[in-house]
Amino acid sequence: MINIIVVLPKPEDARSIRNLLMKNGFQVGGVCTTGSQALSKLDELGAGLVICSYRMADMMYSELYACLPKGFEMLLLVSRDLLHECEGNNIMCLAMPFKVFDLINTVDMMCQAIERRRRKERQKPRERNSGEEALIAEAKTLLMNRNHMSEEEAHRYLQKCSMDSGTNLVETAQMVLAMMRT
Repeated sequence: MINIIVVLPKPEDARSIRNLLMKNGFQVGGVCTTGSQALSKLDELGAGLVICSYRMADMMYSELYACLPKGFEMLLLVSRDLLHECEGNNIMCLAMPFKVFDLINTVDMMCQAIERRRRKERQKPRERNSGEEALIAEAKTLLMNRNHMSEEEAHRYLQKCSMDSGTNLVETAQMVLAMMRT
């Protein structure tokens, strides 16, 4: 579930947007009236969405955006006459006054995009360091020399052993080296 922080200068406006979002199934992690309150809340959360106004008591939206931790996006609620200033800077804008339907759909779309990015990030293979690469290469070389395998066959053998034993390739290479050296 995506965490949402609502940052509006008027507490009653922030609470009404929070209630509206919660009624529609979103998880609201906090309601703030200043940018500094929001930033301290964001430190507690991993990733999510910040819904804010153009101006808060202590900062402008652009200052808050510059301080957002990685993994957070911003939905800016802005009047139509200031909308042209805010467009084109990787911030989603919603012109006020807005319809509830537009707010809910925009928040839903942004939450789905954040979730897709999270899944994609988790599925990305982890980068190996040079020591791990050297270990795998050493295990392949040993397999190639002792068992007369090609480099590709040795690599496939390590992959299959890795899948069969439920370990990662580096651990499998370590096991092969330990077994073949004794």
